[in-house]
Amino acid sequence: MSESKKIGFSLLSISTEQFAIIEESFDTKGIVEINVGTSFVVEKEKKLVSNLFKVQFTQDKQTFLILETACHFEISQEAWIEFFVEKTNVLTLPRGFAGHLLMLNIGTSRGVLHCKTEDTVYNQFMLPTINVNNLIETDVVMDLNEEGSEE
Repeated sequence: MSESKKIGFSLLSISTEQFAIIEESFDTKGIVEINVGTSFVVEKEKKLVSNLFKVQFTQDKQTFLILETACHFEISQEAWIEFFVEKTNVLTLPRGFAGHLLMLNIGTSRGVLHCKTEDTVYNQFMLPTINVNNLIETDVVMDLNEEGSEE
């Protein structure tokens, strides 16, 4: 599939999968590091792809703030036909498209983080811009024969 081809999809819902503040692990004077990760989950029957994005703020290897959000996308019938190989039960999301879904989730996470920490000392921790190319380096290939259908 050409990277420039339009892919039909819609955002169906957003969920906060995990949120925690661990106050005893936070020091107002410590150096803060941010760790991020992502994964994809598929619901084949509904033609849904969910992107999970997790961010952890740490100091001295101690996590003090955790946020994981999921954006759930419905993939158009035309795109599903291009992405899914029935014979092997494998769904392949082109790298650029997977990156686009992740970018939407990162922006969503930025807003969720702000709302969850508003009027607290933790509101100073913003989610910086993130190069999704560093998180998704190839097409996302998901073998739906495997339990969990997760990449």
